[in-house]
Amino acid sequence: MVIKTAEFVKSSARWQDCPEPVMAEYAFIGRSNVGKSSLINAILNFKDLAKTSQTPGKTQLINHFIINENWYLTDLPGYGYARVSKSMRRDFEKIITNYILNRTNLVNLFVLVDSRHTPQKIDVEFIEWCGENDVPFSIVFTKSDKMKPAALAENVENYKAELLKTWEELPDLYITSAEKKTGTSDILKFISKTNELLAKNKVKFE
Repeated sequence: MVIKTAEFVKSSARWQDCPEPVMAEYAFIGRSNVGKSSLINAILNFKDLAKTSQTPGKTQLINHFIINENWYLTDLPGYGYARVSKSMRRDFEKIITNYILNRTNLVNLFVLVDSRHTPQKIDVEFIEWCGENDVPFSIVFTKSDKMKPAALAENVENYKAELLKTWEELPDLYITSAEKKTGTSDILKFISKTNELLAKNKVKFE
């Protein structure tokens, strides 16, 4: 897929305020220091479309972008660690869960995890929640350029082993680097093929 246009649409504090759900939507989420905005920019090949920050928890609203004028990319608030109050953290969680469970045109949720770490409880719990709620999702390992290949492979295998304790089959997995743009074309291929399938089956969003 060639990204011809990528434009910011709006930021929303509630799922009800999001753009009309008339086209396929792909959302990105992860812990608040996982490198989400940097990866979105790398995927779209736009330097500053999604705002990056050295401060975890910068994304506090549901941010919509329209891509090639025919699908939405959504940058969701990070879950977990953020330098905010507990009440604000609960607000973030409410925004996230309500969006995921109620957004009728959400085709796939890309769940980002930091490849440098062993399986984190909060990531595993969120992935389990997605499964329990029948949310279609993929797992995206970020910051792969920060590790040696052998260590990276070991961490990915550890994640698989941890998830397979409760999952019979794992979702799609992507290994990415925003800096080197590793894995970004694979994610775009998935989105492109999914959009083609939706068009072929004449799926209508409302």
